[in-house]
Amino acid sequence: MEFLRKLFSPITIPIKFIQDHFKAMIFLLIVVLIFTPATNEGLTQNNLQSINLLGPIMEVSEVLEQIETAHNDEKIKGVLLVVDSPGGAVAPSVEVAYALKRLKEKKPVIVYAQGILASGSYYASIWADKIIANPGSMVGSIGVIIQSADASELLSKIGIKSQSVQAGKYKKVGTPDRAWTDFEVNELNKVIHGTYDMFTQDVANARGLDYSKRALYADAHIFTAHQAQEVGLIDSIGVMHDAKSELELLSKVSNPIWNKEDKFDKLMKKLSATTAVTLHTYFPSLVLK
Repeated sequence: MEFLRKLFSPITIPIKFIQDHFKAMIFLLIVVLIFTPATNEGLTQNNLQSINLLGPIMEVSEVLEQIETAHNDEKIKGVLLVVDSPGGAVAPSVEVAYALKRLKEKKPVIVYAQGILASGSYYASIWADKIIANPGSMVGSIGVIIQSADASELLSKIGIKSQSVQAGKYKKVGTPDRAWTDFEVNELNKVIHGTYDMFTQDVANARGLDYSKRALYADAHIFTAHQAQEVGLIDSIGVMHDAKSELELLSKVSNPIWNKEDKFDKLMKKLSATTAVTLHTYFPSLVLK
């Protein structure tokens, strides 16, 4: 009996291992099937890069890293930034805008508005070689806002009074525990209008528009794609196919190979966007809108 057990051990040991770890092996197999490329295309170096700017613009380190990588990779001959975003915080929007400006100096950049190209997301896109918008997209909303609730009445009803110790006349500007005073509103207006001037000046410079006529294309107007083209905010109207074809033409690649986004990365981006919305809901800040 012992002899037979040893004789067949090369077969029985693997079978026992599979039985003991069956669930783990099934899970591993599923992971491999999900993340392994279906063809050899996933292992081929792409020469055109598609980068997504989706959801509220709050944290853009990954987008900036992708732009920088595309900038430094000589094999990448052109970049398509796909945008569907209502805007967001000022600083990250400016970061993306100037990262694209640097990228454009080295290789072609096309922006494709697949849904919303507004406020901060429009700012982020202005330095592209061309902006192409989906016929059903919304474009514009070039403006700046800072807002907060006046919760003083609610706080008084539930018996809560705020208190603070601060140095500096304007230190409590924007707090929601009371109505803002005139001097606080004036202080906020200084910031708002300074940022708005910067925003519209950059738009005018990037798009070749008349800054003195900014009320026509800025002033927080919201445009359809056709209306946006009429005032000079976009270059043409089309769908994703048109945007990709335009970049392939500008990049002069004979055999265009596009990158494919990792499924796990796409899931994490959705979770990050949801987190950003939640944080912005409870911690409002200066935003382009």
